[in-house]
Amino acid sequence: MDIWNTVILHPMVNILVWIYSFVFHNFGIAIIIFTILIRLLTYPLTASQLKGQKKMQEMTSSKRYQEVQKKYKDDREKLAQEQMKLYKEMGVNPAGSCLPLLIQFPIMIGLYQAVALAMASAPVQLLNLSRSLYNFIPASQLIPLNPQFLWMNLGLPEISTPLWAPFGFALPIMTIIVVVTTFLQSKLMTPTATPGDQGAQMSKMMTLYMPILMGWIAYSLSSGLALYFIVSNVLAIAQYAMMGQIHWSNLLPKKKVAMVKK
Repeated sequence: MDIWNTVILHPMVNILVWIYSFVFHNFGIAIIIFTILIRLLTYPLTASQLKGQKKMQEMTSSKRYQEVQKKYKDDREKLAQEQMKLYKEMGVNPAGSCLPLLIQFPIMIGLYQAVALAMASAPVQLLNLSRSLYNFIPASQLIPLNPQFLWMNLGLPEISTPLWAPFGFALPIMTIIVVVTTFLQSKLMTPTATPGDQGAQMSKMMTLYMPILMGWIAYSLSSGLALYFIVSNVLAIAQYAMMGQIHWSNLLPKKKVAMVKK
């Protein structure tokens, strides 16, 4: 726990509070700027992921790969062995595209804990927050932090302070945006599947389940985390668009794509 606090939690809290002190004491803007910084820092990983995806697509569309798929379609063990040989020969890391996602999870956990700690209101919580801040941050001038951003209290789930509650039901607007942007990110950043590509089914399942998982997290936990998800998703799409790697055709029905190709 001490290692986690020293390496992840306390640095995140201090960065957020430090940014907060420069943006007119607006914690929502602090989260947005923090998210941009995270995206900039993880850009090399994103570029590496993109390179790995490109190599994987080239391999799965190669004639040799298709021949291996056809030859060993009834022998899963031999098929796996031959695929591993191809991975090594072509310098493809099948787990390379998962690395940014794996790094994202400790960031999410750390950010949730950092937001919860920064949004302290009770005397004991305020004391814990002040003890977590570095000496150069003027804790006495900043604590307690203002949790309000737009219609939300960033330290609480959005349903605690809903913008719109038709018929007494609190509509989780941020959760809906998280689900939509996560779905769009998965769709637009997934290369078009080639015939025989065994990873295509996995990508399809991820496209369906990841938005649901992220939406559930955004709905259940603090709205500050939902804000982070939305900004991160939009930045990821923009980042891939600037690199020319957005697959717009994935949003079109297959019939329309076929007509465009003709």
